[in-house]
Amino acid sequence: MLHLLVLNLPQPKRVSILSFAQVREEATPEFVPTLLADQRILPLASDRIESIMDAPVVAGAVVALVVLAGLKGVAHAQDGWAALAAPGAHAIMRHAIAPGTGDPDGFRLGDCATQRNLDEAGRRQAVAIGEAVDAAGVRVTRVLTSQWCRTAETARLLEVAPVTEEPSLNSFFGDRTDEPAQMARLRQVLAAVGEDEKLVLITHQVNITALTGVNPASGEAIVFTIGAEGAPRIVARIRIDAPN
Repeated sequence: MLHLLVLNLPQPKRVSILSFAQVREEATPEFVPTLLADQRILPLASDRIESIMDAPVVAGAVVALVVLAGLKGVAHAQDGWAALAAPGAHAIMRHAIAPGTGDPDGFRLGDCATQRNLDEAGRRQAVAIGEAVDAAGVRVTRVLTSQWCRTAETARLLEVAPVTEEPSLNSFFGDRTDEPAQMARLRQVLAAVGEDEKLVLITHQVNITALTGVNPASGEAIVFTIGAEGAPRIVARIRIDAPN
C-alpha cells in the first residue's frame, strides 16, 4: 500500500507530495507521474519536504490524503530490483556522478579531455551499481551507452554485460533540435529488443526526461517495459548513492 500526502501550495500549478512508504529528500515534478504511471493526474513542483511532520507547515493546507493500494504497474522503491529482474523489464540510467553541467567549450566527441567526466565518487557509484545488479540476481544481456565519455565509463564500470555504443543515447543538451530524431531512433531501437533480452541503457538527463518524463539523479535507473512502437512504461526507480 502506498500513501501520498497531497499538499496545496499558493500557486495552483505548484503541488508537492510526500510518500509515506518512503520519505524522499525531494519531490520532483516527475515523482508522482512516475509512481502513477499511466494515470499522470497531478502537476508537481520541486519543493523539498523533509518529513511528514513538517508537511503542513511547508505547504499551508492539506488537501487530501490519497491511499493507493495495489497500484498496477508501479513498484515500491524496495521492489525496484525485483521489477528489473522480471521478464520484459529493462533500465535506462543516467551516468554516474560527473560534477558540473553540460560540457566545456571545445567539446569533441571521442576526446575525453574536452568533456565533463566522472569523478572518483562517480566511479565508486558506478561500481556499486554494478555490484547491486549482480547481488539482486539481475541478468543483463546488453548495455547500450551514449558515446560521451562519462556514460561509456559508467557502462564499463558496471561490468554487468557487453557494452555497445548507441548514438541515439547521445546527449542533445547543447542542441535541442536533435531531440525529435534521436527519440524516434531510440524508440526504434527499443521496439526491436528481443523478448529474451534485458537491456541497461546509459545516457543523460535530457534524454531520460524526453523519453520518460523523469528527471533522474546521477546514477539513478528508471525501470521500464516496452510498449507499442517502443514507448516505455515506467514500473520502478532505483537509486544507489556513491559509497564513501
